[in-house]
Amino acid sequence: MTAVLSGQPAVDTTKDGQSYAVTLRGVSKRYGGGPLGLALDRIELAVPTGQFLCIVGASGCGKSTLLNLVSGLDTPSAGEIGVASRPTLMFQEHALLPWLSALDNVALPLRLAGVGKVEREDKAADYLRTVHLGDVLHKRPHELSGGMRQRVAIARTLATESKVLLMDEPFGALDAMTRDLLHDELESIWQARRLTILFVTHNVREAVRLGDRVVLLSSRPGRVVADFPVNLPRPRSFSDPAVTAASGSPK
Repeated sequence: MTAVLSGQPAVDTTKDGQSYAVTLRGVSKRYGGGPLGLALDRIELAVPTGQFLCIVGASGCGKSTLLNLVSGLDTPSAGEIGVASRPTLMFQEHALLPWLSALDNVALPLRLAGVGKVEREDKAADYLRTVHLGDVLHKRPHELSGGMRQRVAIARTLATESKVLLMDEPFGALDAMTRDLLHDELESIWQARRLTILFVTHNVREAVRLGDRVVLLSSRPGRVVADFPVNLPRPRSFSDPAVTAASGSPK
């Protein structure tokens, strides 16, 4: 599923000559009383424009909550969040509309934005070609494989024309081979379009494979307990020995 969002107001997105796409200052989120009600605790995070940031941690540590806060789907209990431009949130489940073709699914954000039929179909076709699906424009989701449906979902995310993508375990349900191919495609798209990506995963190797930087959250309540750069050359592969070695416990 892809959510097109208005996002949070910008909060000091330029500092010391560095442009930041996303900033979080002392952000906490509480859903109820007691220690178990605190989901995130005093998160400090600044994501430079164009960075591919991966966020890892155990289930229930607040990774998805953090993306929901950045997207504007939820509001923090304390602290400030700033996003330099409108973000788009992509969930693990593609949630394509089954009665629409791949082309019409991708064109939907453009249609909602008021783009005319000819222009939006041309743009949607271009986005599908970007993810190597130019030959399935008129197929419906049930005619596509799981990996192809996820590619359509990525194309639909690109059609929002957002410069900040929030991705919540988008490849978690895919087999290893399909996932590795989509890693390559996402990396190419990120570099070509100069996007800022916040990518949530529980898989440390996936985070090292994709990210410029990896942030580790503690178990609930989520706190930043490690924040380290990934200084491996690109392109990378999921099976690279260097990726495997760097996926050990952060120091």
